[in-house]
Amino acid sequence: MLLAKAIEVLMNEHRLIEQVLGSLETFACQLDGDFAAERPAIADYGDFFRGFADAGHHGKEEDILFRRMIERGLPRETGPVAVMLHEHEVGRGHVSVLRRVGEGTGPLTGREARLVVESAGAFIPLLRAHILKEDRILYPMAVRLLTDSEMDAMEAEFSAFDSRLRADGSYDRLHGLADRLSAGFRPDLAPAAQGLVCGG
Repeated sequence: MLLAKAIEVLMNEHRLIEQVLGSLETFACQLDGDFAAERPAIADYGDFFRGFADAGHHGKEEDILFRRMIERGLPRETGPVAVMLHEHEVGRGHVSVLRRVGEGTGPLTGREARLVVESAGAFIPLLRAHILKEDRILYPMAVRLLTDSEMDAMEAEFSAFDSRLRADGSYDRLHGLADRLSAGFRPDLAPAAQGLVCGG
């Protein structure tokens, strides 16, 4: 099936989010193994997932894609859109833990390290499964539901959305942050299985 450009934009963003999820998994596995992590790295993960995955990617979905699908008759309170919205909220809770720990001062405490590992261990499989559902179920549903002209209009809205992020430098900064995190804690060192399953 030939994908509309608007859907390609969202799926390409998924690939970057998955890359940083893999990096977070590597980081959390090392932290769980008494890795002496710098607090700023945790702040960077919180920053990326809040700024790119939530405000940027989920912003496009909630404000543009989901709105259009609801306008075409999908319910907001039940069904696929409701599930995606709920999972966005659950993910925000986990990201808020990373941000809160990252904003602290001094060396990490044992309690803070456990919080990061527990939040990462819940957040990583949640977001991986969420992405899979969107790629395989929700986005194909959108392609069937929306007309070509609606898809073209949505692509233009996505472009305008990203232009606002580029204007203040957020877009480039968040992409640079993804590259830096992935280089520092390589995703391909993390276990391939879903969930935080650290190898020995």
